[in-house]
Amino acid sequence: MSMIKKVSTLPTRSSALAWTEFVELTGIAPERLRELVSLGWIEGGGMEPESCLFRDADIYRVRKLERICCDFELPVVGGAIIVDLLERIDALERQVRALHGFEE
Repeated sequence: MSMIKKVSTLPTRSSALAWTEFVELTGIAPERLRELVSLGWIEGGGMEPESCLFRDADIYRVRKLERICCDFELPVVGGAIIVDLLERIDALERQVRALHGFEE
């Protein structure tokens, strides 16, 4: 009995999201998303904001930013700084846990 491996002809799922899809999934106002792209806080890879493609991993970041800005009535720049700091804290905590694993 021969083992024949089937090769899928279906295209692989893209993790890139178009502008309108990203706005719908995050609930962010298009003006605010333009501001985040112009600040360089989120990268879309396009010259014009509406032609940007976003990573699905950025959905969580933008939702967190929106929640923080709304809850604390912060401007976008303030919320972006807080989200960046929270991400750095999370990365440092993961490194500490990994180092503790080496000590045991």
